[in-house]
Amino acid sequence: MHQQKRQPELVEGNLPVFVFPTELIFYADDQSTHKQVLTLYNPYEFALKFKVLCTTPNKYVVVDATGAVKPQCCVDIVIRHRDVRSCHYGVIDKFRLQVSEQSQRKALGRKEVIATLLPSAKEQQKEEEEKRIKEHLTESVFFEQSCQPENRTVSTGPSLLTVFLGVVCIAALMLPTLGDMESLVPLYLHLSVNQKLVAAYILGLITMAILRT
Repeated sequence: MHQQKRQPELVEGNLPVFVFPTELIFYADDQSTHKQVLTLYNPYEFALKFKVLCTTPNKYVVVDATGAVKPQCCVDIVIRHRDVRSCHYGVIDKFRLQVSEQSQRKALGRKEVIATLLPSAKEQQKEEEEKRIKEHLTESVFFEQSCQPENRTVSTGPSLLTVFLGVVCIAALMLPTLGDMESLVPLYLHLSVNQKLVAAYILGLITMAILRT
């Protein structure tokens, strides 16, 4: 006889609940936003039953506040705002979705979703744009202040070390090349072609650095 595989016992309150979106925003001047949809996902291999709770149930209508979700399926929960008044602008309400196994009453997991009523979508976008511009201006002023000391040091011209290296490279290029027997310069001061190429390369880098200053 085949022994029936037992499902591991689930701890109360520890089961992750997957809901989208996690925030509902209603706009008073846009009636199309007065109805929102929450999607509850069940990625598990067993069915779940759910219940929707609210901190202010008198302000909302929840279609199918209780129900079940089949394994690896999802269900849409429609929420309507029925008390669109200016006194509710900016007030944050909360919905809680509790899930449990169909054969048990204890809640295996829960997820909270916040809901807010705002006067206008255009005003919300305008406030976000003003906030973004203000943050950008603040960052720009900070950037300019932090760069002022560096700009002063750069504008002082090339350093003595740079000038010294440039003079050394010029002197190296003026020295005779190995094999030049007619030169009156001592033999140990004769440089190879590769050494002169290196000196010319360094001199070019120094010239570019000086021009940038």
